[in-house]
Amino acid sequence: MGNYRIIRAVDCLRGGGVMAYPTEAVWGLGCDPYSEAAVMRLLALKKRRRDMGLIVIAASMAQLEPFLADMPASDRQRLAASWPGPQTWLVPNNGCAPSWVTGGRETLALRVTNHPVAAALCRAYGTPLISTSANPHGFRPAMSLLKLNLYFHGQLDYVLPGPLGGLTSPTPIKNLKTGEVIRGS
Repeated sequence: MGNYRIIRAVDCLRGGGVMAYPTEAVWGLGCDPYSEAAVMRLLALKKRRRDMGLIVIAASMAQLEPFLADMPASDRQRLAASWPGPQTWLVPNNGCAPSWVTGGRETLALRVTNHPVAAALCRAYGTPLISTSANPHGFRPAMSLLKLNLYFHGQLDYVLPGPLGGLTSPTPIKNLKTGEVIRGS
């Protein structure tokens, strides 16, 4: 993929935009997690309630450090053993994540992505990003550009092209403290 596409995507994010990009399994929608206006627009596009919370992805654990501060070493080791990879973890919210990301919950969903395009985007932007499936709430996630365009034609600020990662369903989500499986295996 040309570097200019990543630069355009970063410009979109810096401008408060909402964009689509490929992830491990489906097309994702993303924005800057620290921009309340961008997150609210993303939620409006998806027709998703604010109280549901969103996933934050990063290219490395170091990018997630603000959210992991004060976490016990044993929990950090558990995260590190599964990342980078397609495992999303619900971790205790230490107060660093904005309420518009957590949905006001006491947990935060985090993943260090191993998808090359999503990881390159996080590295280039320099901070974690929101990552949620590209679909209106209640519809199946977009697994093709055609479906992405059917759902959001003309409503996204940028689409970063690239192949999906090959998983057949969205990444599993597990609660780090309780072990409860929220989604997937």
